[in-house]
Amino acid sequence: MTASAASKPADSMPAEGSPSRPAIEPARLAAANINPVTGLATDYLNHFNEAVMVLEMLPQMPECMEELIVWRPMTYAEHFAASNFKDRELAVAAYELAEPSARLRLDELAETMNTILLATRDAMRSSLATPVANALAEYAAAQLKPLVARAGAVINGKEAGHSQDGVAEPAQVAIDALMDP
Repeated sequence: MTASAASKPADSMPAEGSPSRPAIEPARLAAANINPVTGLATDYLNHFNEAVMVLEMLPQMPECMEELIVWRPMTYAEHFAASNFKDRELAVAAYELAEPSARLRLDELAETMNTILLATRDAMRSSLATPVANALAEYAAAQLKPLVARAGAVINGKEAGHSQDGVAEPAQVAIDALMDP
């Protein structure tokens, strides 16, 4: 192990000249609005935030239903491939180099959000009565907002209840046990 490898923080992107993975300059990541420590970009959350916004608007603007009906899940790479994000190739490259536990956690949260959105979308297609559809939209939005916030925390390397090595802290384990029946 070299001296530079020994002094490199475990939660940063691969060091310049790392034999196992190429490096991406932290300044280049920061300039592209990609977290230089995690290698993840909050722009991915726009995909979910737009769906939450549609859900919140549905009770007042039922014509927004079409936007929910055409919404589709996208992986991180799919989102950037379809986006106008200036540095989309860099975002995908940094994601591929990101700490596997952070990628996994982000992907798990995205999958949970996808499941909620798909179930809501499918239920909305079944011609629900307006009060029921409105209640479902409000409920789904309320379930999604904390998940989007948690995904943002993962992207920014600050997910509450998890240590720097991605292991859940005891308080978070207890909360998770209460939340998962």
